[in-house]
Amino acid sequence: MKRRSMTSKALLLGAGLALAPLVGAWAQDAAAAATNVAATVATAGTNAVAAAATAPAKIDTGDTAWLLAAAGLVLLMTPGLALFYGGLVRKKNILSILMQCFMAMCLVTLQWFLFGYSMAFGPDWHHIVGNLSWAFLKGVGADPNVDYAATIPHLAFMSFQLKFAIITPALIIGAFAERMKFSAFCVFMILWSTLVYSPVAHWVWGMGGFVRNWGALDFAGGTVVHINAGVAALAAALVMGKRVGSMSPPHNLPLAILGAGMLWFGWFGFNAGSALGANGIAANAFVTTHIATALAGLTWSACDWFYHGKPTTLGMITGAVAGLVAITPACGYVTPVGAVWIGIGASVICFIMVTFVKAKFGYDDSLDAFGVHGVGGFWGAIATGIWATKAVNAGGGDGLLFGNPGQFIIQLKAALVTAIYSFVVSYILFKVLDKVMGLRVTELEERVGLDLTQHKEAAYTLLE
Repeated sequence: MKRRSMTSKALLLGAGLALAPLVGAWAQDAAAAATNVAATVATAGTNAVAAAATAPAKIDTGDTAWLLAAAGLVLLMTPGLALFYGGLVRKKNILSILMQCFMAMCLVTLQWFLFGYSMAFGPDWHHIVGNLSWAFLKGVGADPNVDYAATIPHLAFMSFQLKFAIITPALIIGAFAERMKFSAFCVFMILWSTLVYSPVAHWVWGMGGFVRNWGALDFAGGTVVHINAGVAALAAALVMGKRVGSMSPPHNLPLAILGAGMLWFGWFGFNAGSALGANGIAANAFVTTHIATALAGLTWSACDWFYHGKPTTLGMITGAVAGLVAITPACGYVTPVGAVWIGIGASVICFIMVTFVKAKFGYDDSLDAFGVHGVGGFWGAIATGIWATKAVNAGGGDGLLFGNPGQFIIQLKAALVTAIYSFVVSYILFKVLDKVMGLRVTELEERVGLDLTQHKEAAYTLLE
């Protein structure tokens, strides 16, 4: 048995020695084949990347359909704002508010078509503003612009952004309501949109804009829209002074509630539409927008109940708008839990501004455009730097609570730069217009009401 075992081992050893050259040759052939396969795959990958780089962007019909619907929702917000503001003024001035909002829709559309869009999103000029190569919408067609949205027509992106450009200066109306000449209003809309809105939009959202290059996060316009307009509203209140006569309560709260409801509804297009696609980030923006708004409305009601002894309808809708404002820059970057705290914070901070700070300093921000939009927008911008997380949006950033205090500093810088620029330029614009053509109607016209003196119309007909 021992001899047989030794013989078997000898035979196996001999067979191994005999096959060794064959095995070595096979291994060399296999290695060479693997190398060839790897080279082929690498070449194919390189070719695929090159093909992808040269292939035109493909329009996604779902993304396009959602963005067009969102653009319609955002446009609806300006008539909603007209009803919200209109219900809060005295009945002799409601038509002037409606007229100003609708005129803003027309004038800003013209400005956007002529050069506003090109200044905001056109090819960068020194990181400050877009050049005029897209003026008159030249080169803005049905093909996507991959710098901004690779799956929707460039025209659809332009149209969506137009609706933001419309409502932003319209928000300022809340500060000078019931006392501004309509002619001065029209000139101001064009000049402010050109000198303030378009440049700031380029800083924050445009390719090459210096605030965007800092890494600032503004998902749907906390900085570009709300801080920008809110601080301009403060400049308007300071330049124009207080209204004449006693300040009566809102003349039509049901109308204001309807307007607030339209704003809440349209805001889903404002925020979720800013994902620029029908995707998970849009869903997150939709949900966080709703949660923050609801919590802000509840919180303002609680503040009213505690301080005034009763929860008020006006407080509820004002709180809801404050929540909408604050969640706007953060909605695509924060979790629903973050949205809860942003909504609560917005309501408390704006309540203090509207109830105490405005009374303390005595400026007549008629409909609290600064107290809600300016202050709420500022809170939302820096709150984004606290609660933002890449777990929600990998293209965003982590905030202070997720280990990145640098993002909070960037958000603060972006908010301050926007606020300072908007206030200074807006203040100068109001002063210049006041010198050139006069900002305010006469005292008699103000007492009669802007509906009759500026438009020869009355909102309500009384039968005798």
